[in-house]
Amino acid sequence: MRHYSRLDRLLTETQHALDVLCNQTSHPPARPNPAEAYPESQALSPAERAHIAALMRVNHTGEICAQALYRGQALFVRSPSTREHLHQAAREEHDHLLWCQARLITLDAHTSWLNGFWYSASFKIGVIASLLGDDWSEGFVLETERQVESHLDQHLKDIPSQDLKTLAILKKMREDEILHGDAAHARGARPLPRWVRALMRAQSKVMTRLAYWI
Repeated sequence: MRHYSRLDRLLTETQHALDVLCNQTSHPPARPNPAEAYPESQALSPAERAHIAALMRVNHTGEICAQALYRGQALFVRSPSTREHLHQAAREEHDHLLWCQARLITLDAHTSWLNGFWYSASFKIGVIASLLGDDWSEGFVLETERQVESHLDQHLKDIPSQDLKTLAILKKMREDEILHGDAAHARGARPLPRWVRALMRAQSKVMTRLAYWI
């Protein structure tokens, strides 16, 4: 079995980032899109469709950030089991990314034009977290998932009840995020300092407001 150096992994991550940001990923979702089980609602007004598209653009950007954060962390963590946990979470976030992207296509909407910036920023945070230690990495996973869960709770309230496709996607995403957070907690996640959690929330607010429009 070939041993991959850190340079090999960095080059792989660069290719992965380019694929994701260009919407050209060669890896299909590992699980069926939850939206496929439901028909498209014909009762949505143009304003409602535009609002749903903007919210899904925010969610897509959030998945861009999660991909980058977890893959950045996986580069330098010490434990192989921690690396596999991060890769597994990233694979499931990859499913979310493609589900959101597919929903945006059906709504005739674009992904955020700032995704390159958000991927780069999140990847750097992931690398820093991994260099601090595996328990810190798990702490970032736990706090990220808690914030995403709260964010999805709000979106589930904002989506019109007749849009069963979008609701199905968001409900499954929320279920996965809770499991990721629980797994990180069980693996000894270190609680992040209050100022780090506040900084993450502030960054999230800026991201969501920009991605809604741009």
